[in-house]
Amino acid sequence: QVQLVESGGGSVQTGESLRLSCAASRYTNSGYCMGWFRQAPGKEREGVAAIDTRGKPTYADSVKGRFTVSQDNAKNILYLQMNRVQPEDTAMYYCAAELAGPSSTYCTPVNVGDYGYRGQGTQVTVSS
Repeated sequence: QVQLVESGGGSVQTGESLRLSCAASRYTNSGYCMGWFRQAPGKEREGVAAIDTRGKPTYADSVKGRFTVSQDNAKNILYLQMNRVQPEDTAMYYCAAELAGPSSTYCTPVNVGDYGYRGQGTQVTVSS
């Protein structure tokens, strides 16, 4: 079992930055896909970023160049640095984890919403 707890959400203005954190209850740096997805009212769930078992990050096109996913291996924390945020980034953001299996092909943003472990979410609201 892996418990995930997100923090860092809030209300910001367009163009500002925000950093989300996800604390894991156990070591997830080996053998797990980790990532972030978001859910906005009336919109489909969207995988935002993922990081594979080697620490390689990948991003959805909608956030590429603005968001950065990273891990603090010593503290079992996953981060999402959000720069130049836009109103369309407003959503509940969830951290998620899943065993990667024999390869890291599952560790991509499109799959993050299906991962078996997820937190309760943290709300991000961007106003113009």
